[in-house]
Amino acid sequence: MKSSLLMNFTVDKENNKLLVEREFAAPLTNVWAAFTQAELLDQWWAPKPWQARTKTMDFREGGYWLYAMQGPEGEEHWGRMDYKTINPQNNFSAVDSFVDSEGTINPELPRATFKNAFRETGETTTVTMETTYEKLEDLETVIKMGMKEGLTMALENLDGLLEKQLA
Repeated sequence: MKSSLLMNFTVDKENNKLLVEREFAAPLTNVWAAFTQAELLDQWWAPKPWQARTKTMDFREGGYWLYAMQGPEGEEHWGRMDYKTINPQNNFSAVDSFVDSEGTINPELPRATFKNAFRETGETTTVTMETTYEKLEDLETVIKMGMKEGLTMALENLDGLLEKQLA
């Protein structure tokens, strides 16, 4: 079933945006939880062989998620999502930043504003991820860093997690 699930990755250079539409063979409640609960995010967020590790998470408007992506040789890359709006089971928006282990923003790397929208249709849930960068150079930087490949791998990890939950 995985191969028939929707996966669109669109780069909109005119508006400095990435648009990803991804369908999952799972109910909305499971997919929403996977995007909003640290113990689930840690199981799928990073592309293999990397793993996500949450340092702190406060999923509420004004809260944030501070996490590391850990590589197989112990290397770490830190990220922080500052939650702006949350409409449970429907959408949330946040600002995503590259940071250090204390959450201090690295001004030399791009920040992104995104909105994730969730829609259940029958036995599947589609997540639309719209990510906007301040300038084209920032968008091009994350593309060169492997955003498409990394996100694709992470979303495939989520397929596996959801499959296990529903088995």
